[in-house]
Amino acid sequence: MKYIFKPARGYVFTKHVVEKLEKGELKVSLDLGRSLINIEIREGSVVLPSGLEVDLVFLRKIVKREDRAYFMEEGKRDIFEISISTPERYYKLMVVAPYTAPTLEISGIHMHRIKSVTPLEDTLEKVKLARIKKGCRVLDICTGLGYTAIYSLKKGASSVVTVEKDLNVLEIARYNPWSRELADDRIEVILADASEYIHELPSESFDRIIHDPPRFALAGELYSLAFYRELCRVLRSGGILFHYTGYPGAKRGLKFQAGVAARLRRAGFLQVKIVKDFAVIARKV
Repeated sequence: MKYIFKPARGYVFTKHVVEKLEKGELKVSLDLGRSLINIEIREGSVVLPSGLEVDLVFLRKIVKREDRAYFMEEGKRDIFEISISTPERYYKLMVVAPYTAPTLEISGIHMHRIKSVTPLEDTLEKVKLARIKKGCRVLDICTGLGYTAIYSLKKGASSVVTVEKDLNVLEIARYNPWSRELADDRIEVILADASEYIHELPSESFDRIIHDPPRFALAGELYSLAFYRELCRVLRSGGILFHYTGYPGAKRGLKFQAGVAARLRRAGFLQVKIVKDFAVIARKV
């Protein structure tokens, strides 16, 4: 079903920001680096742009972890960690560095590469390899925090259909300043299992597909021959598929990417290229 994405309005605090305020540095970011603002400190309290005053000692007690982000809704005094705990999984917005786009971590698994690269750099490389250009209609599978959908638009895509099956993921994204553009009218967010929803899409209706699934152990159906055939069906002739793979099983010598490439060829993709330890790119001829 269609999901109406509504970004939460408020301020994001991190340990880095609180430490800067404690040192008397008053130009900080309250949206994880998307903008810088001047803050006033009055009698030990931080004066927010809304005029609300928040005790600095209180902030120090709440904002403890360097890798966590904490949200204060506009007009409210409550502050909470941007995370969700369920009996099955634990979701958190993970700060990887001061003033840059965070990643999503689900039960210890990062949804972006963070070793020697930031989540934003990871996203830009994916969009570049998908060769998004002006006027492209894009299918984005596994929305996550929405970065690939958002930056597809920034690269000129005319519209994006992005599919996410986990409502908790979209709820975390609501509090992430770097996900706000998911509310753009040109992005259609679908809350559904992509392996089922793909059958509802018309044939040859997309110019590009960005397929960024969880690891195989968590979503094997998104790596199946049957699913790849559906991807080929909905892609227009000459269209490009970017398929993130990572490198599962690399230490045991498993040729995971070769297996993905072979199934894509069987599905109907004739031009298939492996980007070592990262992705497989395929073109429908």
